[in-house]
Amino acid sequence: MHPAVSTAAEYVLQHQHLLYLIAFLISAIVANVYTPIQHSLLITSISWLLIWIPTIFRAGIGYRDGATSKNIGAWAAGAFLALAQICDRAAYDREGTWWTKALIPLLVSLIPDNGLWAIYNALPSTLSYDDGASDSNSEKGLPRKPIGLLTIMTVSANIAIGIPYTASSTLVLGLCSALLTATGLILFDGAIRSRKDESHGGRRGFMSANGTFSRRLSTGQENHHLTALRDVAGAMTIVCGIATYFMESTRPDALTWGPEFREFPGNWKEIQYPRMVRLCIFMIVAGVVKNITIFVMLFKQGAAMTSSLLVFSYIYARLTWSASLSGIWFTALFACAAVSFSSISSSAPDNRSSVRLKRILFVVAVISFTFLTFRGLVFGANHTVSWNQDTLAFKVTPPDFPLKPVPIDLTKGHPAEQLIEAAEQEFQDLLGRQSKSLADTIKEYRRRNGVPPPPNFDKWYEFSVRNGVQLIDEFDTLNRGLLPYWGLKPSTIRNRTKLALGFEGNGLIGIMIRDGNVVKVEGGQEWQQQATVGMMKGFVQHLPDMDLAFNIHDEPRVVVPHDQLSILVAKAKDESMSASIKNPSPRNQFSPRPADMNDGKRFEEAKVTRFNQFAHQQTWTHSRLSCSPDSQARNYELEYADNRTSYATSALGFVYNSTAFSDICNSPSLSETYGFFDRPNAFNIIHELTPIFSQSKVSSFQDILYPSPWYWIGKVGYDEERDTTWENKTNSLYWRGSTTGGFSRDGGWRRQHRQHVVRRLNAPDKAKVLVNKGDTEKPYYHVEELPRANFKDAIDVHFSHVGQCDQGDCDAQKAFFDVVDRVDGQDAWGWKHLLDIDGNAFSGRFYAFLKSRSLTYKAAIFREWHMDWLKPWVHYIPLSFIGDEHLELVKWFGGIKDDGKSGLKEGEKGGNGDSLGEKRAREIAERSTEWAKKVLRNEDFEAWFFRLLLEYGRIIDDNRESIGYPGP
Repeated sequence: MHPAVSTAAEYVLQHQHLLYLIAFLISAIVANVYTPIQHSLLITSISWLLIWIPTIFRAGIGYRDGATSKNIGAWAAGAFLALAQICDRAAYDREGTWWTKALIPLLVSLIPDNGLWAIYNALPSTLSYDDGASDSNSEKGLPRKPIGLLTIMTVSANIAIGIPYTASSTLVLGLCSALLTATGLILFDGAIRSRKDESHGGRRGFMSANGTFSRRLSTGQENHHLTALRDVAGAMTIVCGIATYFMESTRPDALTWGPEFREFPGNWKEIQYPRMVRLCIFMIVAGVVKNITIFVMLFKQGAAMTSSLLVFSYIYARLTWSASLSGIWFTALFACAAVSFSSISSSAPDNRSSVRLKRILFVVAVISFTFLTFRGLVFGANHTVSWNQDTLAFKVTPPDFPLKPVPIDLTKGHPAEQLIEAAEQEFQDLLGRQSKSLADTIKEYRRRNGVPPPPNFDKWYEFSVRNGVQLIDEFDTLNRGLLPYWGLKPSTIRNRTKLALGFEGNGLIGIMIRDGNVVKVEGGQEWQQQATVGMMKGFVQHLPDMDLAFNIHDEPRVVVPHDQLSILVAKAKDESMSASIKNPSPRNQFSPRPADMNDGKRFEEAKVTRFNQFAHQQTWTHSRLSCSPDSQARNYELEYADNRTSYATSALGFVYNSTAFSDICNSPSLSETYGFFDRPNAFNIIHELTPIFSQSKVSSFQDILYPSPWYWIGKVGYDEERDTTWENKTNSLYWRGSTTGGFSRDGGWRRQHRQHVVRRLNAPDKAKVLVNKGDTEKPYYHVEELPRANFKDAIDVHFSHVGQCDQGDCDAQKAFFDVVDRVDGQDAWGWKHLLDIDGNAFSGRFYAFLKSRSLTYKAAIFREWHMDWLKPWVHYIPLSFIGDEHLELVKWFGGIKDDGKSGLKEGEKGGNGDSLGEKRAREIAERSTEWAKKVLRNEDFEAWFFRLLLEYGRIIDDNRESIGYPGP
């Protein structure tokens, strides 16, 4: 053999113990980072099963060494370690339990001193860190258990992992996991050592004096150790297997990604399940390696050092997710303390060097902890309020003329394709940056809002994660809506609620919450009462005492003049929220019921009302009051133009910014084209900032949005059995509905939005469309006018009922429009393209449309709670009310030629071709279906409502500056 090879082989043999250490750390870190929480018990059970089976064949299923108690200790070790896994799984928040792992080395050191161990003579009553070390240490006067180093290790590990501000239940589960893990490691080590002591004269038979393997153990000796491994593996397999059956679904279609996985490219079902299966298989392999190396490390180093290595793997895994300078520094401090702890426990260093090393580590630790504490006290509360505005999904350049739509390069493809690409990229970025733990969620909350989260935020987080909420950080709509209320005193807000609920004619549902229960509900229809209370049942016990006023009308109720609103917002940011920001240690508890709130047995009567009723009257003047004086809506000249620069692109006016489009301050033309501003069916408003919870609102109103009970109770459902495949659907735009949206009198229907859209789509005139003068590789779109009659087969939009009008106006509409017979709402699934339009307020069919296998087009200015969760051009196609782009979008997504001819044979369905528009239509339809199943469930409504009521509960708390959930 070549000398170099011989030297290398000798070196490897001499340091082979390091290979096990490296294998253990790598496998443990990989397992900590990549094991999906939902399937952790399944992976643990299978990985131990793959160890249990070979050890049964090697050591025998009934092998006994004459000491039954030793076998009981091994089985107990496996049971304790399995229970620790179950605690972690039950917590459902991996990082929320990680920090408790820092206690494991300390527990491993202290538990054996407990007198209870002496009850079982088979278990170790003391813990030796290495054989023969105790005597030498005693001679040198070194402490057997250097508590100082253990303390440094524990505190450093806590800081390095990042002590999260976790839920009380998660805290208990984490502590139980740490205690069970420490106990299991001690028992496992005891089972291994007892068999070694009885059969091998007190030596750890795998190692020689220099740490290398000296010789192969005899068969009898090997069986002793394999028996311990066999029994632990058996207990782990059985206990985790049983827990898997009760806590995890093992069906193939239940292999789902955990909340930390935020990528949804392509066909999710085709990609998600195979990737999860592959990940589970990979993690099973990593688990096998980790389990075997734990056994080896226990045999070589004992429980104390193995527990330190285990904690180090947690720290390193945490750093891979969120590295920081303090985390890296305290990781290094932990590593040094752990090495010193191991060395001092042995006879390697002399007394003087050991004491010197301990002193150095102690001084460094004290300086580090002091600096960290000082920094937290001085700089920890230095947060700024940053209310994020919606980002644009499309990069714009200034138009040639003021207020005109922004230009778009038509040589780069169809405008819809460019908007889709930009929106999809933004949505993928949104998914990727979602917080993956409670600690990260709190940090992101502070970054966005400045203030700490409200009390019981941990309960909300647990509720959301347990129910699979996808977008854990996206609640900007909620926080912006509540911002002005920070400018009022809590007692003022409570008093205005009391006055609103005390007058019977205000059209409100009153709900009283006392001592964690809904104690009184009054007003409105029974279905809305039941649905609203039903949405609270899963979390009402975590809410403070409060009175809530819910709007029973479709239309919003609260509009505050701009000057007052500006003062309230400024006061909120500069005073109320600033005081909350400066509090470094908020109290995680709501204050007791204030004196001005009764016991919940009745609503106190109010003899006057501050609401004004303007039903069936023009409302534009009132609705624009909160708009800035320099906005287009506040232009008092006879001639005024919409600010289309803020939301539209190309000559046809494709909507690139739905938020700006739905902002009525940009669009004064809505005063003459939208029914709500002409003559709303109901308009009962107040100009004082009053907390009225509404299901939707116009941008200029200050109602508090909450998820609609209409959707929660399933007023408009989606029957999947009546839907069909994309290929079988008719290739045209479909809509059936009534003339809701406003009350028509004196010809007012001509100024209402539904009538405008239906008339425009069925008009006999010409329409602007984009014609590709280039080719597929190098497109160049040009605007041309073509007869709408060419595309009559692409439009199937009709009224099926005429109502909300005086008799003369009803007759006029029936004569003007081609009114068709009423249909079943489930019939809509026969069309590829579905149109959704605002009615008196929000459309109650939108969610059903998204769940269907069709493509949804939405024309709306009413805003709902879901603005942060449903994205235009990703889940639906936004439409303007001007309507120049409507026909072009149907034409492009439907693959319809410029002359309106499809070239299809008789009986063939259009829209199934290979054009880019047809492909995009199918993709968005499929994506909206899958996404709706993830974010439009009752659980999602409840999670959003839960967080809303926590935020509102803090705002009406007299001590709101001093309460909140502590955050980093």
